[in-house]
Amino acid sequence: MSDDVNTDEGLPTVCSARGCGQPATWSLLWNNPKIHTPDRRKTWLACDQHKVSLSDFLGARSFLREVEPFPQP
Repeated sequence: MSDDVNTDEGLPTVCSARGCGQPATWSLLWNNPKIHTPDRRKTWLACDQHKVSLSDFLGARSFLREVEPFPQP
């Protein structure tokens, strides 16, 4: 695996949108209140192109909690 796809810990650093391989620039923090505790956060990564569409998808389901810049390695 190349460094531009995963962090040193092996975690992905590319956009979570289906078929996108662009480097992530945003972290979309979310949870499903029906199955997660209020303090639990799951993360989708987004490139600039997919930030809005992924945020809209999570927001329409009331899952989106925060959007933060994704730290570059």
